[in-house]
Amino acid sequence: MAEARKHSSIVVDGVEQAPSRAMLRAVGFAQEDFAKPQVGIASTGSQVTPCNMHINGLADAAAMGADEAGAKSLVFNTITVSDGISMGTPGMRYSLVSREVIADSIETVVGAQGFDGFVAIGGCDKNMPGCAMAMARLDRPSVFVYGGTILPGAERRDIISVFEAVGARAAERITDAELLEVEQTAIPGAGSCGGMYTANTMASAIEALGLSLPNSSAQNAVSDNKRQDSYAAGAAVARLIERGIKPSDILCREAFENAITVCIALEGSTNAVLHLLAIANAAGVPLALDDFSRIGANVPVLADMRPAGQHAMSELIDIGGIRPLMKTLLDAGLLHGGCLTVTGQTLGEDLADVAPYPAGQRIIRPLADPIKPDSHLVVLHGNLAPDGAVAKITGHEGLRFTGTARVYHGEEAAMAAIMAGSVSAGDVVVVRYEGPRGGPGMREMLSPTSAINGRGLSADVALVTDGRFSGGSHGFVIGHVAPEAFDGGPIALIEDGDAITIDAERREINAALTDAELARRRERWQPPAPYAQKGVLAKYARLVSSASLGAVTDG
Repeated sequence: MAEARKHSSIVVDGVEQAPSRAMLRAVGFAQEDFAKPQVGIASTGSQVTPCNMHINGLADAAAMGADEAGAKSLVFNTITVSDGISMGTPGMRYSLVSREVIADSIETVVGAQGFDGFVAIGGCDKNMPGCAMAMARLDRPSVFVYGGTILPGAERRDIISVFEAVGARAAERITDAELLEVEQTAIPGAGSCGGMYTANTMASAIEALGLSLPNSSAQNAVSDNKRQDSYAAGAAVARLIERGIKPSDILCREAFENAITVCIALEGSTNAVLHLLAIANAAGVPLALDDFSRIGANVPVLADMRPAGQHAMSELIDIGGIRPLMKTLLDAGLLHGGCLTVTGQTLGEDLADVAPYPAGQRIIRPLADPIKPDSHLVVLHGNLAPDGAVAKITGHEGLRFTGTARVYHGEEAAMAAIMAGSVSAGDVVVVRYEGPRGGPGMREMLSPTSAINGRGLSADVALVTDGRFSGGSHGFVIGHVAPEAFDGGPIALIEDGDAITIDAERREINAALTDAELARRRERWQPPAPYAQKGVLAKYARLVSSASLGAVTDG
C-alpha cells in the first residue's frame, strides 16, 4: 500500500503532516481515508459551453467509482472556453492557449496536492489534448474520459449547419427567418459538436493511444453509458495505482502511430496533427510532422462522417462506435496490437472479442472500397511553407488547385471580403498573421471556410493560412503554414495576384515566385507590432513554438 500511496503519503503521513490532515478533514476525510491512495478528478465542467455543461455530473460518477474501488477521490475543476461561441471573434485567440492552461492547471493541482492518480474529463476541443498532455507530464496512473457527443438537431443539424447558413444568408440563398430557424434548432443540449470534428477526432485518438477505456470516445453525452464510463474510469485508476501502470508505460511511439491511423481512417480533423505532436512532446516520444505523411501513405479513409461526409457521431455510436473499425485496422496489420492501454491489457487483447459492424451499414466503408485510398491529412512543403503546412484533402475537392492570391491580414478582413462577395471562383484566399505567435493563438478559420461553402464556392476557392481550421471546415483548405507570417515566413511575402498552386499528390504548395523575387520582398518586409503587450496572450506569444512542432509552450 505504501507504493500505492507514493505521492499522497508525503502529504499526509507522519506527525509533521498533521496540518495537512487537519485541512483534509474539513473537506470530508475520515481517519481511514488517510491510508487510501488519493485520486484527483479533474473536471472541465462549466456553463460556458454545451460541450461541458454536464461534466461536473460525470466527475461525481468518476469520484464514486474511485471511492468504491478503495481509493479516496477529490474533485477539482479546470477551465474551458468555447470555440463555437468565440469563433470569428478576438476571443478565439484564447482557444489554443486554453490547451496549455488546462495542462498546466491539472499538472499544478495534481502535483501540489500529491494525488497518486487522477481522472481527467474533457468535452470541448482543447480540453482533451490539454488533459492528455497533463497525463503525460505527470506520469501518474490516470485515465481520460470524454464527455461525449451531442445529439443532432432538427433535420440532422449541428453547429456547422449554423456557420454555413451565415454564408448562405450573405449570398441571399436563405432568408432571415430561415437562418433564425437553423440557429434555434441546431444545438439541442449537452455534448461536443456532433460530426467528426476536433472533439470527436481527439476523443477517438486518445482512445487509440490507450489513455481511455474502450468505447469512451463513442458515447452520447447524455446517456447511462457515459455515466458508467465515468464511474469505470475512477475504478480503473485505482487498479492502475495498484499495478503501478503509468502513461509512460502506454505512450510509446507505436501508440502514437495507432492514434494517427485511427484519425485518418475516421477522416478526422487537421487539429489532430497539432495536438498529437503536443502530446508526444509532453511524453518525450519523438514524433514529427512528416510521420503523418509516412503513416498516411498506407492508411485509407473509411468513415463517411461530417463535415465532408454525411453522418454524425451519434449514428456511428448506434452501429458500435470506433471499436469495430479498430478491429478491422488491427486485423489488416495497420495497428500495433501489443501496445498497453489503461485497461491493463494490450490493444490487441482489448479488441479480441469486438464484433464487426452490422451488415448493411453505410457509415464505415470496407477496406476494399475506401472513400480515399490514403490519408486526407496531407503535409505539404514548398516555397510557401518550407517547414510544412497541413491540408485536409478528402478527395471531394480534387487533388490540385491553382489560383490567384487574395491576401488578407487577419480573419476579420478575409471574412468581410467573403461576405461582401469580393471573393470569386479561382481565388486563393490567403489569411496571414494568424499563427501561434502572430495571432497569437492560431485562430480557427471556420467562419471564412463556412462562409465560402455557404456561398457555394467550396469547389472553386482555396484558403491558405498560418492559422488553423476547425474540424468542421471542409473544402480546399491549407493551414498550419510554417514558418508563420509573424516570423517572416514566405506567407508574409505573398501579394495580391500571385499565382499559388496546391498539389496534394506531389504534397507541395508553391507560389509562382523566384527565389530572387522572394528575397527582394523580404528586404522590404517589416514585422507587425505584437497583438498583445501583456497578459496571457503576450506570455503565450513569447513562449510558443512553431505549428510544425505542435505549438507547445514547454520546449
